[in-house]
Amino acid sequence: MNAKKTKKIVVLATGGTIAGLASDAAKPQTYTAGQVAVADLLQGVAHDGVELLSEQVAQIDSKDMSFAVWQSLLARVSHYSEQDDVQGVVITHGTDTLEETAYFLQAVLQPTKPVAITCAMLPANAPDSDGPGNLKNALTWVQEPAASGVSVVCAGQVHAGNAVQKSHSHQRNPFTSQAGVMHPAVLRVPSVAQVVACQHWPRVELVFNHAGADGRLVRALTAHDAPQGWVVAGTGNGTLHHDLEAALLDAQKQGAQVLRASRCAQGGVQSSEADVLPHAGGLTAVQARVALLMHLVAQQT
Repeated sequence: MNAKKTKKIVVLATGGTIAGLASDAAKPQTYTAGQVAVADLLQGVAHDGVELLSEQVAQIDSKDMSFAVWQSLLARVSHYSEQDDVQGVVITHGTDTLEETAYFLQAVLQPTKPVAITCAMLPANAPDSDGPGNLKNALTWVQEPAASGVSVVCAGQVHAGNAVQKSHSHQRNPFTSQAGVMHPAVLRVPSVAQVVACQHWPRVELVFNHAGADGRLVRALTAHDAPQGWVVAGTGNGTLHHDLEAALLDAQKQGAQVLRASRCAQGGVQSSEADVLPHAGGLTAVQARVALLMHLVAQQT
């Protein structure tokens, strides 16, 4: 009789506060992210009945997230998700750009196996660091029958990867979930192979609507170093100052693709008869930028 196979879970580390160290553990607010190796993070984290595999994909502060790290992470998640004996993947990540990475992975991979991204708000050597608990919860979550796709596991909560937003700068649970967020149907999604092979990433800039927004920045960049795309975080329901809207319409006429989001934390943008520029629905501005990036990558081939 064959012995029961041990479940395999892969932990891919990218750095972040969860791997950070404070020079003085009594002052954990002052620390350097991305210092602790993934093997050390896993020491003492209970994982009974599970074989853990781990890789150090990157070791950065997530404010410094790059396309190159995204490509490496995407390739490794794709590789392990295709292995029959791997039940799920856990990613350790900094909180600052976590919502962008989560949306990126969900949009491109659309995995059926669970991929849980976890993090911490306190460095690894803080006396009450939240990292070990979050990591343990992520390892538990990817073994749940209901788990699928990309999720964010933090502070005892699970958020859908395509609907998560960092909404607090320092509390232990900095994330909230948006309701009903979907990738806009008008935007194409590239294949994993297209993204991993991409050598020339399109440039998509983010601009905000605000009182007195005159569009000068859009016009200056369009004239001298034109981006391929613009995402504008509009006020309210994606509304724009008429000068900023005129500048974006001119950029669109010159070949740039423009997408409106809302700078509001919740609600997104709903269609209106007065619309002259397309919108990103419920996506936040940074999610909309990722979506437009992926659309432009898909158009390259």
